[in-house]
Parts: sequence; structure tokens; C-alpha cells
Amino acid sequence: MIIDLQKFISEERPYWSELESVLDRLEKRPELKLSLSRLERFHYLYQRTSGDLVKVKTFASEPNTRAFLESLVARAFGEIHEIRKRPHRLAPLHWFFSTFPQTFRKHVRAFWICLAVMLLGSVFGGFVILADPDTKDILLPFAHLHGDPSDRVAREETVNGDRLAGAKSSFSSHLMTHNTKVAIFTLALGITWGIGTLIMLFYNGVILGAVALDYVMAGETTFLLGWLLPHGAIEIPAIILAGQSGLVLAGALIGWGKPISLKMRLRKISADLVTLIFGVAVMLIWAGIVEAFFSQYHEPVLPYGVKIGFGILELALLVLFLAGSGRRKRVSSIKRGK
Repeated sequence: MIIDLQKFISEERPYWSELESVLDRLEKRPELKLSLSRLERFHYLYQRTSGDLVKVKTFASEPNTRAFLESLVARAFGEIHEIRKRPHRLAPLHWFFSTFPQTFRKHVRAFWICLAVMLLGSVFGGFVILADPDTKDILLPFAHLHGDPSDRVAREETVNGDRLAGAKSSFSSHLMTHNTKVAIFTLALGITWGIGTLIMLFYNGVILGAVALDYVMAGETTFLLGWLLPHGAIEIPAIILAGQSGLVLAGALIGWGKPISLKMRLRKISADLVTLIFGVAVMLIWAGIVEAFFSQYHEPVLPYGVKIGFGILELALLVLFLAGSGRRKRVSSIKRGK
């Protein structure tokens, strides 16, 4: 029986901290092998902490301490009974086709929130252009979007040669670098409890909605789809996934009443953040290649139908990939003769 709870905690905390430091080392370095004496010490710390947890559970006034010890004992139990297989084996295909989509689905609620915010921004951007077309020069950040869409289409369609000859690689690299910076910045803004991430998504939605409605009102819908769909079918979802990562970070910072420390919450989502942002980077690399080598060529060089069909195919495959790739197939045994 514990007579003085605070004294008990102060006396036992060094053992808990020692166990936590050992677990941190094992989790950061899965290949680490402990000597026999360290294994004995680790087992002793595990048993002692487990006993302390049983004692602390009798006190309703220490829910945070109880939650901390439960987490510590669970981690230690996992380390003791875990069987690791080839900890350093690289499997990029397995990561991309299984881990990445599984992580996306794990946090899919954050994705829907980001998608809704971007759509809301698109509606707002379209409304602003519809209500006051003169704001286009202020609203849109790129000079080539300020003029009359029909004039631009006429200029683009008079180019018969390769206007990016010798510059495709540099242009593609610029697009990849710029978009990846935007994605990482969108994720990093999750540190503002997600407010900055949502503002970034809303702003990108405003630009997208304003451009789309401007071209639609000018009667250039086919050009718009042929121009944006090939790369936008991947690029826009990638930015939304970056926002999803930002909201995952924000959720860990806020905690939402979870009885675990900030350090533990961040540790739990760190691998997911790395997976999501690397997946976003792969998507943006593909989008940059498509934009430089495909999207910038219009009729008569490339038919709009081909470009639009390619973009729709990309989007359909992306949806199927994120929704279904990496799902474990349940194998059911069929009993015969019954």
C-alpha cells in the first residue's frame, strides 16, 4: 500500500525515465543488441514499472501518471516479445504500393477536410471573378493569367513547333522543386494547429477556382481541361495530401484530450508524416514531368481529346490506387462436401 503517493512517484520516476531512455534507443536503432547485463537490467525495469502501474491504478487522482506508465509498460512488452525481420531491408515498391496508400486511408478524415477547404476556396475564387472580373489582376499571381483567356488560347494554338525545345528538363525540375517546397510548407504549417495549412489550401483553391471560371466564361473550357487535367490530376491531389499531413501534425500537437504526452503523440505520427510527404514528392515528380513534356503542348500539336482522356485516366488510377492498394486480401477456406 502506498502511504505517500508523491514520495512514491518521486522515488520511482528515475526507474521509469531509465526504462523510457532504453526504449527510445531500441526504437531509434532496431538493430541494436543489448548485452546480457543490460538485458537483465531492462527486464528488471520492466517488472518494476509494471508493479508500479498496479499500485498507481488504485489512485484515481493520478490519471496522467497511470496513462504514462501504461504506455511505458506496453512499449516494453512490445520490445520484449517483438520479432524483427531484416530491419534494414529496403522495399520501395512495397512502401509505395502498400505503406503509402494504407497511411493515406488511416488519416482519410483529414484528407476530406482538406479537400472541402480547397473546394470552398475554389467556389470563393470563382465567385470573386464572377462578381468583379477586374480583380483578376490582383487575385491571380501569374502574369500570363491576367489577360483575356481567348487571346492566350489563340497564341498557344498558333505554335506548331516545340516551344520548350532544350528547356524541358530544366522547366520540369523547376516545377518539381517549387511544388515540393509548397507541399512541405503546407505540411509544416500544421505547427500552427492546422490553421496555416487550411489557409494555404483555401488560397490555392481560390486561384484554381478563379482561373477555371475565367476560362469557362471566355468559352475556353476545352482548352482549360486539356491544359490542367494532365498534370493537375496528380498535382492538385498531392497538395491536398500535403495538407492532410499538416492536419495530422496539428492533431498530434493539439492532442484532443488523449492522455499521453506530446512527445509520445509526435512519435506515433512521425512515420506517417514521412510516408505521406514522400508519397507527395513522388506524385509531384510525376506531375512535373507530365506538365513539362505533355501539358504545355496544345492543338494542333496534341489533340485536346487525347490530353483530357489522359488526365481522366490518371485521376481514375489515382483514386483506385489510394482507395484499394495495399489492402490485405482475406482468404476464406471453402469446405467441400457440405
